[in-house]
Amino acid sequence: MNKYSKPLEFHDAIITDPNHYEQPAAYMFCNGPRIHEFVKEMHDKVISQYDCMTVGELSLTPDPAHVLRYVSASAKQLDMVFHIDTGNMDHGGPKDKYDHRPFVLPDLKAAITKWQKFIEGTDGWTTAFLENHDNGRSIDRYASSEPQFREISAKMLAVMMTTLTGTIFIYQGQEIGMINAPKEWPIEEYKDIEALNYYNEARALSISGEDPSRLPIVTRGLQILGRDHGRMPMQWDSTAHAGFTTGDKPWMRVHDLYPDINVAKQVPDAKSVLSFWKRMLRLRKEHRDLFVYGIFNLLDPGNEKTFVYTKTGERSTALVALNMGQGVQDFELSTDKEWKLVLSNYDAPVVGKLAPFEGRVYISAN
Repeated sequence: MNKYSKPLEFHDAIITDPNHYEQPAAYMFCNGPRIHEFVKEMHDKVISQYDCMTVGELSLTPDPAHVLRYVSASAKQLDMVFHIDTGNMDHGGPKDKYDHRPFVLPDLKAAITKWQKFIEGTDGWTTAFLENHDNGRSIDRYASSEPQFREISAKMLAVMMTTLTGTIFIYQGQEIGMINAPKEWPIEEYKDIEALNYYNEARALSISGEDPSRLPIVTRGLQILGRDHGRMPMQWDSTAHAGFTTGDKPWMRVHDLYPDINVAKQVPDAKSVLSFWKRMLRLRKEHRDLFVYGIFNLLDPGNEKTFVYTKTGERSTALVALNMGQGVQDFELSTDKEWKLVLSNYDAPVVGKLAPFEGRVYISAN
């Protein structure tokens, strides 16, 4: 929503990569000279006339001070915005979007911390999300979709999401642990025009010999980051087309694992990913002073295996411990408080250890 105002000179973009037809030019179309005037006008003439909430996707706006100009209550523009840092951190960059670079945990911590902290002492509000229609599934990107880890990974990410300050957004299928399309799917199964353009460009460069490395890089990137992964039909049940339609077929292929990953199967299962999300959301509401409004404080920022933080309210403090990897990690609680374990995504958590992709929540009185 920050692309309504543009400089009217309409200059050509600076060519930074002659091998690409498209060039990065965000400076020419994001946060233009009249953007705040236009958003304020929308608020005053339309939005303010209704009992509604507004959220905008704010592209390429890394400065928290600038973001606050959009979401400050006194500015009367938007209620909140999506911060894209977490969604783009494993992309190769504006020139090579689909050159996948596995995320580094300290970088993810820094991005989350940045948008958790920027509203402190202000009249603004923030959001938290891991999935949307423009990215691959979070389990594949931040955890593991391997069969032995898929469900526990989904639950660990649910622990993280539901304990972050702000308004959280759960994307369709995230609540049942949907994952990316199988890597065996050929390019013909992909429908997103952007993905196909990147692939065809890479294929042409490979065939011509100009850049033989580009095609395998882009293919691998699409398998992880492609937008089609978040656009596959919702998996409702185990009937034809995952119960999404009674027609001949939906617009694109349904995930091969829909008989195992679907809503109908998970609703009656108390240990399913869906049931765990419900449990976490109940905890979030019960302790909203901590998890919705609490003050976020990152611990051990340089640790590349675990993500640990506290959430502080008026009467109590929560400690959240997440193991973001496949190995067992040492974990010792601080002794300055009387911590009570209120939740883990494992049935029998081990003292002093975090199991692979384990997430825990402790609470102590202040």
